[in-house]
Amino acid sequence: MTDERLADGRHGDEGSAGDADYGSIGSGYSRYRQPEPAFADAVRAALGGARTLVNVGAGAGSYEPDHLEVTAVEPSATMRAQRPAGAAPAVDAVAEDLPFGDRAFDAALASFTIHQWRDLRGGLREVRRVARGPVVILTCDPAALERSWLTDYAPQMIATEASRYPRIADVRSGLGGTVTVEQLPIPLACVDGFSEAYYGRPEALLDPGARRANSAWSFVSENAVEAFERTLRADLASGAWDGRYGHLRTQPTFDGSLRLIVGRP
Repeated sequence: MTDERLADGRHGDEGSAGDADYGSIGSGYSRYRQPEPAFADAVRAALGGARTLVNVGAGAGSYEPDHLEVTAVEPSATMRAQRPAGAAPAVDAVAEDLPFGDRAFDAALASFTIHQWRDLRGGLREVRRVARGPVVILTCDPAALERSWLTDYAPQMIATEASRYPRIADVRSGLGGTVTVEQLPIPLACVDGFSEAYYGRPEALLDPGARRANSAWSFVSENAVEAFERTLRADLASGAWDGRYGHLRTQPTFDGSLRLIVGRP
């Protein structure tokens, strides 16, 4: 992958923020990354009685509540183009420089995006500035990523992912105020296809499109990807994967790295 990152953290004309080039990997994102109802319910509950919401790093619109007045912020043209009909228009901006006044919204949302921000503390400071009430963040705890079977099959990807996600303690301190952290169990049939969503469906990650919808794979060498596919295919065919992890195929939920962080002033 060619890194054309500009000084403001964007990738060329396409406008991806942070370290991932969504002009290259984002074209099929909305096919694989649908909002998981269990997570959407948790987000909705955390937003409480908010009426106006800014969704920062909004992507294709996952987890945007349809009962609120939403303003979306998304720097990637590829991702903005995948927003469904009727979704709130998306402003071309980055988390670290939000073009809104102080306390302009009742609440703020950032789902699966803070690991893309060029300046975590600056982005959190901006999101806190424009929200009068809760700041709701859906993210992963890098310290818990090794719980996945992918640690054995794609160690380079897991290491990359862990290096990109900020520590929960850093998110807490960046938000300030009162902060709660909740672990969200991942359902077996999770429709939001981040890597851990396939904890009981390993065959799904043999689909290159499913991997592209997880930006960490774009940083993994081709040799490592080929080794992952070769080893996983062989172990599925021989029964080795099921011998070690087969119980996951019927396990209703998986306690992985997913966290819901809510900061209140």
